[in-house]
Amino acid sequence: MATVREGNKGVLVVVDVQVGVMRDSWDAPRVIGKVARTVERARAQNVPVVWVQHSSDALPEGSAAWNWVPELVPAPGELRVHKRHPSSFEATPLEAELAALGASHITLAGAQTNWCMRATAYAALERGYDLTLVKDAHTTEPLVLGNGTRVEAASMVDDLNVAMTWLSYPGRTTGTATAEEAGFGAAGGAAPS
Repeated sequence: MATVREGNKGVLVVVDVQVGVMRDSWDAPRVIGKVARTVERARAQNVPVVWVQHSSDALPEGSAAWNWVPELVPAPGELRVHKRHPSSFEATPLEAELAALGASHITLAGAQTNWCMRATAYAALERGYDLTLVKDAHTTEPLVLGNGTRVEAASMVDDLNVAMTWLSYPGRTTGTATAEEAGFGAAGGAAPS
């Protein structure tokens, strides 16, 4: 069993909202706006924002496709984590950086829902963090399977939102909240009324 993180110290983790990732993503302008709003709210509440940026053959580090979308700019002093695998924890310093911040609750927004967002969400829970998925601030591209079946992006977004609503891990909370509701540490994810 994972070591459950003590306390209620929240962080916002923004995953892969990069030019090349968002180019063909479903409803990208709206989702980028929701991610930007979540970042704005986190900063206003002095919640640390952690920026996770993917690189690969299709997203070479330093390329135009690798850069953050113009609407999102990490502020000076905000942590940046570079990764090469779907999970933001795999072969990165993310876990050590979160420990240094005393984080126990991750609020998660970004792309791509069915790959990096899902892998990061499960990895966070497996490492003992409480998790809130910002349900209107993540997206992906449609997926065409080898047999010609097409899985729509909206369906994958809905699937992860449902999973994070119903998933249960001992000693941890999971939940979803909108960009306007996210509580950055509140049980289940929504800000207290």
